[in-house]
Amino acid sequence: MKFWTAQCSQMGARPYNEDRVFCGKTGDGLLAVVADGLGGHGGGAEAAQAAVDSLWKDFQEAPGTDRDTLARLAEHANEEVRQRQTAGKQMKSTLVALAAVQDRWALVHVGDSRCYHFRDGQLLSRTIDHSVSQMEALSGRITDREIRFHTDRNKVLRALGGGDTVRPEIREAEPLQPGDCFLLCSDGFWEYVWEEEMMADLVKSQTPGDWLGYMCGRIGRRLNEHSDNFSAAAVFCRAE
Repeated sequence: MKFWTAQCSQMGARPYNEDRVFCGKTGDGLLAVVADGLGGHGGGAEAAQAAVDSLWKDFQEAPGTDRDTLARLAEHANEEVRQRQTAGKQMKSTLVALAAVQDRWALVHVGDSRCYHFRDGQLLSRTIDHSVSQMEALSGRITDREIRFHTDRNKVLRALGGGDTVRPEIREAEPLQPGDCFLLCSDGFWEYVWEEEMMADLVKSQTPGDWLGYMCGRIGRRLNEHSDNFSAAAVFCRAE
């Protein structure tokens, strides 16, 4: 399988950007990561960068899409973030990572950064946030669409750096098909782009960069004085 990638990361209305985005290839493997730092005043950026660096180092040494590999990636990233914490800097980070090797893909995520999976222009699935508002939706008290506007939407229940161990959500290896597309993004991105808009922009895009460009244009028209950093990685899968 051949992987095409693109990425973006912008500040929104914040004075600094604590998101980190990464796409890297090694042999017949791909790792795409979005990490959204929590903690402010630069600490979140440090946590997010530590997570990205840790995942890429581990993936290069032992690329894989099995549960044990992804659990190890998350645990090591959690350790790296924890080592950087001090009494005055308790930074944390969300994480969503797509690992692909040959014709298999898998996901690991913690927090409310998301991965959307599309096939032939249609949305097949997305990750389920570890957040208060997502729990409200799962319980039926609000709809899934109302997550974007919920008063507790920014309350994350799991994050790297949140404890000695981390409880990642892992989607084990599944077959890749030509035409599969993935969007990994921070909450500041998906908050401003509806899923039907993601699909509409995807079907008119020739490249991952085109797709991100259309969606970033929508976000730019919708930003306000409270808008978060918004970051994303897009991956297109094509036959060799």
